[in-house]
Amino acid sequence: MSAAPGTDRAAEDPRRTGAGIEARRTAGAWQTLRRGLALAPQLRRGLTLTLLLAAVATAGKLVVPIAVQQTIDVGLLDPDGPRLGFVVAATSAAALTLAVTSSAQYAMISRLVRATETALAALRVKAFRHIHDLSVLSQAAEQRGSLVSRVTSDIDQISRFMQWGGVIMLVSLGQLVLATVAMLVYSPLLALVVLACFAPLALVLRWFQRRLSAAYDRVRRKVGALLSAIAESVVGASVVRAYGIGDRTTQRIDRAVEEEFDATYRAGRFAAGMFASGEAIAGVATGLVIVVGVPLGLAGGLAPEGEPWVGRLAAFTFLVNLFVQPMQVATEVLDQAQKAISGWRRVIAVLDTPPDVADPERHPVTGDASGGGDAPSGTAVSVPPGPIAVRFDHVWFRYPTGPPVLRDVDLSIAAQSRVAIVGETGSGKTTFVKLLTRLMDPTDGEVRVNGVALPDVGFSSLRRRLVMVPQDGFLFDASIADNVRYGRPSATDEDVEVAFTELGLADWLERQSDGPATPVGERGEALSTGERQLVALARAYVADPDLLVLDEATSAVDPGTEVRIQRALESVTRGRTALSIAHRLSTAEAADEIVVFDAGRIVQRGSHDALLEDPDGVYAGLHASWVAGTRAAVDPR
Repeated sequence: MSAAPGTDRAAEDPRRTGAGIEARRTAGAWQTLRRGLALAPQLRRGLTLTLLLAAVATAGKLVVPIAVQQTIDVGLLDPDGPRLGFVVAATSAAALTLAVTSSAQYAMISRLVRATETALAALRVKAFRHIHDLSVLSQAAEQRGSLVSRVTSDIDQISRFMQWGGVIMLVSLGQLVLATVAMLVYSPLLALVVLACFAPLALVLRWFQRRLSAAYDRVRRKVGALLSAIAESVVGASVVRAYGIGDRTTQRIDRAVEEEFDATYRAGRFAAGMFASGEAIAGVATGLVIVVGVPLGLAGGLAPEGEPWVGRLAAFTFLVNLFVQPMQVATEVLDQAQKAISGWRRVIAVLDTPPDVADPERHPVTGDASGGGDAPSGTAVSVPPGPIAVRFDHVWFRYPTGPPVLRDVDLSIAAQSRVAIVGETGSGKTTFVKLLTRLMDPTDGEVRVNGVALPDVGFSSLRRRLVMVPQDGFLFDASIADNVRYGRPSATDEDVEVAFTELGLADWLERQSDGPATPVGERGEALSTGERQLVALARAYVADPDLLVLDEATSAVDPGTEVRIQRALESVTRGRTALSIAHRLSTAEAADEIVVFDAGRIVQRGSHDALLEDPDGVYAGLHASWVAGTRAAVDPR
């Protein structure tokens, strides 16, 4: 059943509601870890051998207490005098055992690091690709810095915990169990004293765990906000300077830094309190063992009558240390675990966001084919060959926080026609082409190309047959030729030069310092706005699409270059379907048909001459404004 016109079907998905997002953010630690491990199956590969190595490494820690007890009681306090041979044999056996256990620990850590990095690298790629699968609408709902931090710092935090905390937890758990068993063997009474001391720590750790979890969730959010503030100030440096808002920008960054500091400091205070609690209880336990152990030994409670007990008490103090170490480390491990769990939650939140503009080649539908197209359930199809015709079938669209911006758009565009989309700012023109290029999906209705619903078309086919040149002309930090080759990776430098020549821009390319090899800088900032648009046009030209969408691709170039590009576009668009958002009179006049938008509706369509016949129409008013603006530019008097 389709949604009511103008409603947001995405809002019906509980994964996108505020309650659903909050539920994911506050999910329990165990639930989060289980989900995280399910997302990174590489962590479980070879785990049996890793655990076996951990057991060997942990068991070796009992060698020292036993060797101490045997050396003192048997080797040094023997009734017949010291047995130096036994002491040498005991210490040599202990050294050999420690060498074996150290080797096992090295192998365990190496395996754990390899498994962790392999798993988290795959998770990083999965999160990155999923972010790219989200529509521009979903991406706009998040700060860019926050999205970047999900793939970078959040996964880095998980990596640090899995490599360090994972090792410590494996070893410490085994060490805790072995130390407890050994203490019970040496002296059940002293073992109960130690356990009684640490019983309250379980309640203390639980109290700190709840507060640390909330504190580190806040830290990760503040880190994302800080990255966003810094990234915007760097990217927008020219605007900051042009408007003299350096102080205001600095204040914003300072505020973000201060908020991140406050969040981190608050979490650190909880962590410090938790660690100090463990230290205090460990000191009390060690002191009580000496206080209770000495009288107990003198009374014959540590060894059978007549046998030495000093070595047993010394060994027991070593065992207490082995028992205390995991309890002390547990506080730090818990601190790291809360950071990792917070990172897991944020990564999981991204991966749980449905790819509302999903590629059916990688996210096959499980029910009826979306949009009622011709594709069978769970498959992707290619755009049928030949010139492309477009059909908007009663399409509605609205952003989540506002009214509909497209209202019942019902439009057919014939193959190989050149159509200009005109209208005032905010009339719905850009939203229209975003739906056509499937950067977003309609709230209601259907968009088809050559009779196939867009949600059924695989992205590889759609992006190969349909190309959009946006108004901002974004370029990557590479050469001119490399940026053009994003349109067709197999294009040679000669192909790039031919493209500029056929667009009438060969002289511009020759003026560049290194021709096609000229670097454009990050985001193309080594070029002017108009020059970036020239490269973007050449990129679309070498792609050779069957449907070309131009979001006023000539708006940023000078009049002379515009004339050359308009002439080149005559040949570029010949034989293919071309849609242009027209902010300039020349673009509209050159089109076969003009579609006029007003307040999200199509109010007029026809040729330039036919639309001018209605003096009260929207197009006539826009045309009069264009003419007046052109005259004012020529003669400002």
